[in-house]
Amino acid sequence: MIGVQVTMILTLVGLSNGMLGDIAQRSRGTGADIVVYPSGSSVLAFSGNMDERLVKRVREVPHVALATGAFHQGVGNFEAIDGINLAEFNAMSGGFQYLSGGPFTKGGELIVDQYYAEQKHLKVGDPVNLGLPWRVVGIVEPGKLSRMFAGLSYLQEKYSAEGKVTTIYVKVDNPANAESVQDALEKLLPDNKIYSLDQLTSLITVDSIPILKTFTKVVIGLGVLVGFLVVFLSMYTAVLERTREIGILKALGASPGYILGMLMRETTLLAIVGAISGIAMSYGAQWLMRVFVPTMPVEIVQDWWPRAAGLALIASLIGAIYPGLKAARQDAIEALSYD
Repeated sequence: MIGVQVTMILTLVGLSNGMLGDIAQRSRGTGADIVVYPSGSSVLAFSGNMDERLVKRVREVPHVALATGAFHQGVGNFEAIDGINLAEFNAMSGGFQYLSGGPFTKGGELIVDQYYAEQKHLKVGDPVNLGLPWRVVGIVEPGKLSRMFAGLSYLQEKYSAEGKVTTIYVKVDNPANAESVQDALEKLLPDNKIYSLDQLTSLITVDSIPILKTFTKVVIGLGVLVGFLVVFLSMYTAVLERTREIGILKALGASPGYILGMLMRETTLLAIVGAISGIAMSYGAQWLMRVFVPTMPVEIVQDWWPRAAGLALIASLIGAIYPGLKAARQDAIEALSYD
């Protein structure tokens, strides 16, 4: 159970880091240097839309090489479709790498990435119901903006958002001009949120998302509590089962400190073995997630290995204190008469 505790902690932290890292990677995959969001929106929670005509105004800013708008539409179960102008998006990102099929050419056609196709067991030509009927026409390598793509105008029309975009992606003519372009955009669009790509990806971390950080702490706390209770019950049972042996040791002159130390050393060894097994099982958890839920990547967080092992050790030692003290205080004669 100590190993399960460590695996739970490492898998949770790895899942948080992996999913946020995947979002950051897909943001970089757009090829953009600057991203424009509506007022009141955030990097992970799209709120509101912008007038699509702003894309044209952005293109007129000096040193802007490319600008394109995207419409982000949630379809439930933490899934979303991004409506894009395919030609503009290809010019900015370098284009999709098709594993099968090809680009959409009309409304109702959908491009999905490899991970989404694997999780949903989709192939080119399959129908998909996401609140609206779709047909998969292309499966692409992951890493560019989203997991599902459709034509921008079709998605706008179907969700009553004609002439609206959720995000504007901007590519500058020279990376050295990125800061001046960002300053110009902030003056042009004072009510919008404008980030450089480096600023955007720096915000996509566990520490910058209070609710996720709190959730992680709560689950880690539960893991430590479970570890404490498991060790407490295990060591208490062990003390009861070894009452006669403890009596023999005390009759031979073993001090209470020796008895307590012996049990604490045993607990430490169990915690170390449990931590090592937990670290090993975290690789198994990563593999299982990759096979069954590929859209939720789990990262191997090596910097958390000592922390998870330390938490397991502390919880184990605390859980062993009372059984250890009970064993140390046993009367030798009563212990020897225990049947």
